Amino acid sequence: MSEKKLTSSRRHHLKSLILQIAQNWLEQEKKESIAAKEAYMSETCPAPDLNGDQSALMEYCKKLHGLIDKIDEDRYDVEAKVQKADKEIEDLKIKVVDLIGVKKPALKKVRMSADTMLKALLGTKHTVNMDLRTNLKQVKKETKEEPTEAVGDWRKNIEDKADRKKMFESS
Repeated sequence: MSEKKLTSSRRHHLKSLILQIAQNWLEQEKKESIAAKEAYMSETCPAPDLNGDQSALMEYCKKLHGLIDKIDEDRYDVEAKVQKADKEIEDLKIKVVDLIGVKKPALKKVRMSADTMLKALLGTKHTVNMDLRTNLKQVKKETKEEPTEAVGDWRKNIEDKADRKKMFESS
């Protein structure tokens, strides 16, 4: 059979029909759940009989209190089961990731000094100063004192250099 492509109008029409059917199903499901709730409530919680004297009402209140305690215990048990199942699901997810393996993301270049890197790794408890300049010894520079006369007389300096030039030219 040759496969025909659906036109966009036909695809749109089919999609709208599917959405209408799904919406009808959701409405029907809501009505069924409301009917089920009403049936459960009428079965488990009959209408209270408030006719009678004070002792009968006190007895009825004690009965209701006992039912509330029982329901609370059941709720706690169900909650514990759900938490246990959630923890089990998380463990299984971790196992799946371990079995598949984790893809390493491409790392971005981050300009960070050594001090901030150590603070990030070690936390604020350990303050290590990596400024290497502070750990260096300070050395005093010695300046050579030159005679002030030699600097001032530039003609004499030029004549000395001219003599050296002649010495190289002659050889």
